[in-house]
Amino acid sequence: MRTSWIIGLSADAALIVVFAVLGRQSHEHGLTLTGIAGTAAPFLLALLAMASMTRYPETYNRFWPQGVMTWLGVVAFGLALRVIFGATAATPFVVVTVITLGAFLLGRRAITRLIARKSGGDSEPSSHKL
Repeated sequence: MRTSWIIGLSADAALIVVFAVLGRQSHEHGLTLTGIAGTAAPFLLALLAMASMTRYPETYNRFWPQGVMTWLGVVAFGLALRVIFGATAATPFVVVTVITLGAFLLGRRAITRLIARKSGGDSEPSSHKL
């Protein structure tokens, strides 16, 4: 069984954790494991939900439409879960979340595809290309 999608999912999850770390650091909230986990958790849960909705094992490197759906779903579900968990979602935080997670999640897919093409491989089956 091909398991390279696990690397893609792990990379997406790691980027969400980096987003949480950068946000906590820039607002001087402290970089405790509990704090980082609390900030990242809603978005990580949203990533898992979106992975199940976008056939992630088959489409983990696909930019359109699955990558865009994953990005927007992680933002929307993550923000909703954040509010449900009792945190805030002020407009500036929403804007930063949309931009940063877009750059991270879509950027990861673009870089992965570029590396695959330069190495002579392809990151997607021919039936899943743009």
